[in-house]
Amino acid sequence: MIVVRPAAPGDIDGLMALASKAGTGLTTLPPHAPTLEGKIADSIMAFSHPTGLGERLKYFLVMEDTETGAIIGTSAVVAGIGLDKPFYCYRLLHITQASNDPEMRIDTELLQLSNDFVGCTEVATLFLDPEHRRPGLGKLLAKARYLLIAAHLDRFADRVFAEIRGWVDENENSPFWEAIGRQFFGMSFTEADRINGQGNSQFIADLMPKFPIYTVLLPESAKSVIGRPHDGARPALKLLEQEGFHFSGAVDIFDAGPEVEVHKRGIWTVRASERGTLAGCVDGQPGEGAYLAANPSLEGFRATLTNVVDTASGLWMPDAAAKALDLAKGDEFIFAPLNRGERKVNRERN
Repeated sequence: MIVVRPAAPGDIDGLMALASKAGTGLTTLPPHAPTLEGKIADSIMAFSHPTGLGERLKYFLVMEDTETGAIIGTSAVVAGIGLDKPFYCYRLLHITQASNDPEMRIDTELLQLSNDFVGCTEVATLFLDPEHRRPGLGKLLAKARYLLIAAHLDRFADRVFAEIRGWVDENENSPFWEAIGRQFFGMSFTEADRINGQGNSQFIADLMPKFPIYTVLLPESAKSVIGRPHDGARPALKLLEQEGFHFSGAVDIFDAGPEVEVHKRGIWTVRASERGTLAGCVDGQPGEGAYLAANPSLEGFRATLTNVVDTASGLWMPDAAAKALDLAKGDEFIFAPLNRGERKVNRERN
């Protein structure tokens, strides 16, 4: 059975092994044990915190194969971005200048250092072990975050965004970083990425240029990747777009990857989610189904793929799924279709 649940201290070895496969660019999952241990501790605090808004809380989820105990994926929701330390991006600004004599018009694009995502909610750290990628698991890992938001809307800001890894070449070099970042930091993209991934963003504030950068002055190699996703991040971007996310007009300051956003109530899975009471269980194949279902309890949050059947006596699901979610007859749960266009629930009423 595959389950998405809050990270626990015993997951550190599995997370280290997983992080070693993530590669450069996924700064939120570095192969650095103290950082990952800190993320687990922060998440435990977030899931037990009595309130949500007004401070930064990091909800760190892992995907577990319960038959083997292997940690095969991660995802996260971070509330209150920028409330504890600055969160920087480059905002793309468009300026039009005109002259009457001679008659000319120039359209210019600028990169302005910004931290206007302060207080927003971020969905992040989406990574599925390449050895365990199969239909449905990527969506489960991504959409479990939206069921968490749907179950606890008051804990998350209206504005939800995600950073997408920017494009790098076959040697993990970022043309954007080479044109801008290296000039001010004097280090490789990989090294800067590593430092930032370990939680030290102050050096960005200390060293990044404070004035707008005219993109026309950048080499074509750098201009061409502004807003361009990493080749490996395109599936994640597609999933976000299917949920209603759109380009925010901002890019990452390291690799110029696009940053996308949506209102929390505009997320498709949030809108499609329903709450119900478990009326009973039936035999069924574990880990399969057209629906996402979750235990909506904050500390006991767990999500999986299953089938949900609406009968004359109420909502039923396979016994294996109910056990994986720690649900018993009479318990409330939250569920949504895995794919757009699916019926909200299987109907078996006369």
